[in-house]
Amino acid sequence: MTDDPLYPKAMLRMAADAAGAGALPDPDGVGSAHNPACGDRVTVQVALAGGRITALAHRTQACVLAQASAALLAGQATGLDAEALAGLAGRVKAWLAEGGEVPAGYGVFEGAADHAGRHACVLLPLRAALAALEQAQEGRAGTEGQARIVQPG
Repeated sequence: MTDDPLYPKAMLRMAADAAGAGALPDPDGVGSAHNPACGDRVTVQVALAGGRITALAHRTQACVLAQASAALLAGQATGLDAEALAGLAGRVKAWLAEGGEVPAGYGVFEGAADHAGRHACVLLPLRAALAALEQAQEGRAGTEGQARIVQPG
C-alpha cells in the first residue's frame, strides 16, 4: 500500500499525535482562524516571555491537514516572536503557492501544494497563532469568546 499524496502516513501520524492540543492555564493571547469555505476552525493560545512564545496550545476543529499543521506548529513555536512567526507563515504560504524550499517539517504537506483549495487548511493554525500574538501584544488576552478571529486570505 502506498501513501495517498494528499494524506501521507507521516502527516496522518502528526495529526493523530496532536502535539499541543488542549489549553494553557493562563494564556497571554488567544486567536482563532476560521475557513468559511469548509468550516474549519483553529483556536490557538500562547504564553509569552520577552515577546517570544514559551508555550502554545491549540484546539482544532478541522480537517486532518489543519490538525497536522497545528501539531507541527505547536512543536516549532517555542522561542518564536511575532516577526519570526510571520516569516514562517509567509514561507509556508509561498512554498504552497510557488514551490521552492520547503519550510522545516512542512514536507508532509507536499501533496496539498497541488490543491490550492487546501492551502488555507495548512495555513489556518499559523493565522490563528499570529492573531494570538497580536492580541497578546495589545494586552487583550482573555477567554476564547474574546479571541481575535481571522479569515483566510
